[in-house]
Amino acid sequence: MTFLRTIGLALCITLWWLLPALPARASVANAPAANLEIALITYGPGETYWERFGHDALQVRDTVSGESVNFNYGEFDFDQENFFLNFARGRMNYMMGAALSDIDESYYIETGRSITRQRLALDAAQAGALRDFLLWNLRPENSHYGYDYYVDNCATRVRDALNQALGGALKAQLAARPGGMTYRQQTLRLMSNQPALMLVLDLGLGPYADHPLTLWQESFIPMVLQRAVENVRVDDGKGGSQPLVSDSRIVSANRLDTPPPSAPDLRWPLALAGLSIAMGMLLAQRFWPMGFTLLGMVYVLAAGFVGLVLLVLWTLTAHHSAWANANLLLFNPLAWLLLPALWRARRGVRPSRFIDGVIAVQMLAGVIAVLLHLLPGVVQQNQPWLLFALPIWLVLAWRLRRPG
Repeated sequence: MTFLRTIGLALCITLWWLLPALPARASVANAPAANLEIALITYGPGETYWERFGHDALQVRDTVSGESVNFNYGEFDFDQENFFLNFARGRMNYMMGAALSDIDESYYIETGRSITRQRLALDAAQAGALRDFLLWNLRPENSHYGYDYYVDNCATRVRDALNQALGGALKAQLAARPGGMTYRQQTLRLMSNQPALMLVLDLGLGPYADHPLTLWQESFIPMVLQRAVENVRVDDGKGGSQPLVSDSRIVSANRLDTPPPSAPDLRWPLALAGLSIAMGMLLAQRFWPMGFTLLGMVYVLAAGFVGLVLLVLWTLTAHHSAWANANLLLFNPLAWLLLPALWRARRGVRPSRFIDGVIAVQMLAGVIAVLLHLLPGVVQQNQPWLLFALPIWLVLAWRLRRPG
C-alpha cells in the first residue's frame, strides 16, 4: 500500500468517525442517497507483474459537497505475517481499502496507467444501498477476504457489489453472454511482456484454466468488466430500460505499452526450442558423448523439479487452477531416476532393465498425454509443452536404449 493511499484511507476513516459531530458538513457517508453519484473506475495494466491485470474501484461522490471516495478490493501487504508462504499455499489475504478519489488516482496518473471513469445510472435507492454496503464492508472486521486471482479478486468484488445493488441485473445479462477468452488466454495475453513468467504460468495452469467462460466470469479482468457494462441495460423507472453507463470519459490517458489483443501462440516457439535441444543432443551423442550426458542430465533434473512443483501445487495447495495438470505426464520426478544411466552412457554402458522400465513408463506417459489432448470436449491446452518435451524424450529414450 503506497504512502499516499494510506494517508487517503486514514483521512476517510477519520472523517466518517467525526461525521456525527459535524452535522453541517456533508460527505459521501451521510449524504442523502439522492445526492450520490456512482462511477466505475478502471485502471489500465501497470509494468509490475502484479499490476498486469489492471485494477478497478467504485467511486461514490456527493454531488452537493463534491467529496468523492474510491473504494477498491485490491489492498495487500508484503509485510504481513507469512505473506509469501501463504501465497505459495494459495491462501492470500487481501483487504478492501478506500481513499479520496484525487489521492487514489494520483498514483496511477504518476505511473502512466490509464484511468477510465464510467458514471452509472443507479437510482437513489440503489446508490444509497451500494454506499451503505461499501461502508459496512470497509469496517476492519469485514474488510479482509480470501483472494483468488480468477474468481475472487478486485474486479469480481466490485462486479458483485454492483450486481447486488442492481438486484442481480448485471449477472443476469453478463452470464448469458459468452466470453472472448479462457483464463489461460487472458493470463498469457496480459503477461506477454514478461516472457519467462508467462511461460512459467502457462506450464503451471491445469485444465481449469481452459474451460469456456461467460462474460460474467471473464469480467475478473477489470478492462473486460469496463467494456461489458457498456452493453448492460437497467430499469429506467418509467417502464422502460436505459444503458447502465450514462457517461464515460478517460480521466488519464495510458502512457505505457498496452497488452496485445490476443494471447501469443506458444506452439511454434516451444516446438522449435524442443527440436533444437533434441538436435543438440543428437549431435553431441555423435561428436561429444560427454556433452550429451551433460545436456541430458540438465534436462532430467529440470523435468523432475518442474514435476515436483506441479505435484505440490496439485496436492498441497489451494491453487485449484493448477490441479490435475496434464504436464505432469511430461515433467515428473521419475526423470531423476535416469541420472545414473545418463552418467554411465558417456562410456557406452547399457542401462539396466529397471532403467528400461523407467524409460518405457515415461514414453507411455507421453503417449497418454497426446491421447488425452485428442479426447473430445474441454481438455488442457498444453500443445506447446507436448511439442517441446516429446522430441527430447524420444532422443533420450533412443540414446539410453542404444548406448555407444
